[in-house]
Amino acid sequence: MHRLLVALLAAVDAVVAAAVGIGAVLAPLTLLWIFTFGGTADWHALWPASARIWQLGNLVPSQLALDETYLRDAGLPDEAGAFAVSLAPLAFAAFVLLFAARSGRRAVAVGAWGTGVAAGVATTALLSLIVMLTSGNPVASVPGWAAVLAPTGLYAAGALGGVIAAAWDEGDTGPIDRLHDLVDRLPPSWRELPALAVRGAAIVILGLVAAGGALVALRAFTRGGDVIALFQAAQVDGLGAAALTLAHLAYLPTFIVWAISWIAGPGFALGAGATVSPVSSTVGLVPGIPVFGLVPESGHPLLLLAALVPVALGALAGWALRARMAGAREAGEEPVGPRALAAVGVAALSGAAAALLAAAASGSIGPGRLAHLGPEPGAVALAVGIEVLIGAGILLLGPVVGRPRPDRATDDGDAWLTADERAVAEREAD
Repeated sequence: MHRLLVALLAAVDAVVAAAVGIGAVLAPLTLLWIFTFGGTADWHALWPASARIWQLGNLVPSQLALDETYLRDAGLPDEAGAFAVSLAPLAFAAFVLLFAARSGRRAVAVGAWGTGVAAGVATTALLSLIVMLTSGNPVASVPGWAAVLAPTGLYAAGALGGVIAAAWDEGDTGPIDRLHDLVDRLPPSWRELPALAVRGAAIVILGLVAAGGALVALRAFTRGGDVIALFQAAQVDGLGAAALTLAHLAYLPTFIVWAISWIAGPGFALGAGATVSPVSSTVGLVPGIPVFGLVPESGHPLLLLAALVPVALGALAGWALRARMAGAREAGEEPVGPRALAAVGVAALSGAAAALLAAAASGSIGPGRLAHLGPEPGAVALAVGIEVLIGAGILLLGPVVGRPRPDRATDDGDAWLTADERAVAEREAD
């Protein structure tokens, strides 16, 4: 495919990714404005608000400065007039990453991934700059560099992730192939380790996301009454309730990451001095946001058994890797070194991924004690890493159950026979 066509398709992908994110905010805000105030929409207010929400979803923090008259009419203290909002609705970031990864994989398939990634990243940077320059307002401001670099970096990370995954499997006649060739020069027991460690970490992270989602769903089922009560306490009409529901959906991935940190053990902060963990919860006064009705009000030491979930996922990853590792061919044994390094690699990558998720799901939503919400990345990384290492180590370093299967890539069906079995086979052959 011609490089110009590849660049155009990648640019279209970047435009669609940004347009869908902005449209997902602008459309409901416009409807809310029309049905609330009537008449035509005020784009001088709707566009900056939509741009700030889209930027927040792309990990751009905002600084809010409220008018003194509004503070006085609302009965708010002066210190509430200026505060940062940085807790991101991660549904926007997740969509950008997945869409960019799809674009990167397609660029690899046509043999021009460098052109595709460069075009997509440049288009995202240009769109981010346009949004930043056209959405200035005195209420919510953003750092200019972050407004451009954060969405661009997010798209670049997704595109490069898709490129690396596709190029490692299919080849790219470029740097990924050269790296693959270097790895292939290693001994058979070691050359598989990079891909296996990534595969194992992917199993763990996907399992943690599923477990976090299941925990949120379970809390919604058992504490749905509290959520409904907070909806009623907000005293919003049907349209307002719909807007609140959409906001909750946008933050659902963020809440899932909070649930993951709770499962792992460290828990998460719900404001200054308020922590939620399996062992104890000191919530105190929290804003009347409906989703906060799902937060457990107390803990118990037995709830630490939830940490067995990452251990089990580490064991699942270890089992999957053990089944795929070639191992040594001598006396039916596998060397310990590659298996130990695989366990450490899976644990390290899982902990690093958990730390990134925790960092993205932390931030501020208001002044004072609301300046810090979410999990602590370092604590989550350490907990997930240790728990996964225990599970993966048990399965990867434990004894082989049964006789390993021969390598299907060779015709030597006796490659995995023990010395005694080989001697018996040779006597029978004679």
